[in-house]
Amino acid sequence: MGLKSGWMSWVIYGVVVLCVVPVGLAQDKAAATVAPKKDEKVVVTGTVAAPTPVPVADSTTEGTVTVGGQAIAYKAVAGTLTVGSTDVQDATLDFAGNLLADAGVKPLDKDKPEEAEATARMFYVAYFKKDAVAEQRPVTFMYNGGPGSATMWLHMGSFGPRRVMTPDTEHQEGAPYKIVNNDYSLLDVSDVVFIDAPGTGFSRIFGKDKEKAFWGVDQDAHAFDRFIRRFLTKYDRWNSPKYLFGESYGTPRSAVLSAALQNVDLNGIVLLSQILSFDNSVDGPKWNPGVDQAYALALPTYAATAFYHKKLPSQPAALEPFLAEVEQYALGDYMSALLQGSQLPAARKQAVAEKLHEYTGLPVALLLKANLRMTGGMFEKDLQLDEDTTTGRLDSRYKGPDIDPLSEEADYDPQSNAISAAYTAAINSYLRKDLKYGDQETYKPGAYSEAGFTWDFRHQAAGGPAVDQWFGDGTNVMPDLAYTMKSNPKMKVMLAGGYFDLATPFFEGMFEMHHLQIPERLQANISYHYYESGHMVYVNEGVLKKFHADVAAFIKGTDGGQ
Repeated sequence: MGLKSGWMSWVIYGVVVLCVVPVGLAQDKAAATVAPKKDEKVVVTGTVAAPTPVPVADSTTEGTVTVGGQAIAYKAVAGTLTVGSTDVQDATLDFAGNLLADAGVKPLDKDKPEEAEATARMFYVAYFKKDAVAEQRPVTFMYNGGPGSATMWLHMGSFGPRRVMTPDTEHQEGAPYKIVNNDYSLLDVSDVVFIDAPGTGFSRIFGKDKEKAFWGVDQDAHAFDRFIRRFLTKYDRWNSPKYLFGESYGTPRSAVLSAALQNVDLNGIVLLSQILSFDNSVDGPKWNPGVDQAYALALPTYAATAFYHKKLPSQPAALEPFLAEVEQYALGDYMSALLQGSQLPAARKQAVAEKLHEYTGLPVALLLKANLRMTGGMFEKDLQLDEDTTTGRLDSRYKGPDIDPLSEEADYDPQSNAISAAYTAAINSYLRKDLKYGDQETYKPGAYSEAGFTWDFRHQAAGGPAVDQWFGDGTNVMPDLAYTMKSNPKMKVMLAGGYFDLATPFFEGMFEMHHLQIPERLQANISYHYYESGHMVYVNEGVLKKFHADVAAFIKGTDGGQ
């Protein structure tokens, strides 16, 4: 995740996209009303959903998954729910986006579809354990990030009933790919709902200014808020234990969404590969001078990566004790040196560069030339440059041939290239063949190729003032998660990540949690789980097994004792 001269360069899940952050901030605005005359019938005027293609009918299938030797029979529903772009509009629509009979809204002139308010038809796949009592059965809402990514990664890699097998750290041969029973499906403890964000997967957006209505920090979270409320109503799950599970950009989505879900007390939130404050992104700090903490927070991941590839001058005996030492140095001597800027004495600068060399394997001369500040892209480029090799970003255990020996930063992500084809093939095959959905529909892995795709990063924090100015990649949703935790002090949070994740370094997530604006006693509501994997921890089957055990224990320990 990086910002370059006003452009966002996103390299998430195998796709590179450049987008200008728009100046306008789409806000939910209630229609202005005028006091009616006595006995006058009130009719709310305005526009509603534009005529849209008839949605594909929901598909219901049945299946069985074996987890821990136990066969679990389930019902799968693949379908869509339509949400409005404002709460006022949303309340006038049924699940398919049609006007409710008692909506009190003047129907749209069919000759003026361009005047219709925006709506999003959000695709989901829900798995329900058969014969389970709804009030005793947790339901977990899952989504990937991007922003602009479909949820095929979590769906086909983590906790669904089927998963695609890919060789760990290697770029496998082409199709056919193996789609197998998922021994680590979360269906042993919870129903699961995989949701594609508006404009991704089979989700579609319609109406006037539809992109501005749904593609932004706040707009996106409110769409998920409305989706979840509609889902709880459609399937009578209001009284079930409820969980959010977001990965990557799905973690800031969860923070904002949790605060938006007013009067919906969540039992727990699982944050996988977290970034809540974009000032902490190691992809863009050089365009954010004076905010140096991203370099310090990435140092332990640089060290883990150099350890894995055996690029350290002296190889430690074990990873985790080594990382504990690096973490202490990162927030101590290294951070204090960075804060001095040009006032850092030359002798101390030399000493810091030599220490960084011990922890990263990078040449002292390069570290001095970089002014002790290595971005993620520079590290990926230079760690194995002597072997004409580029190091992975989403998972730095992966590596691939260097594309341009003269480039300053990595030109691609070997991990994305290694697994994207398998996941794309798997989701397309599985949805159509097994779930009987989307026969003639196009499944979009991301919205990045859509005309006009941009993301509005401006944000109004829960309980905070409206934000009228653009503040670049400094978007920070930590106050939203803090607001939720203070509003619902019984809710628990599980933070998880991989030691080899350069997109959202693990130490960054820890740093953010320890800086939440919450009473110290609420820190006990947060648990930390880190694994020897990358951004998508589940691509390593051994880690997936442990990850499943940890998430299952988290849910069983927070579901109200059912």
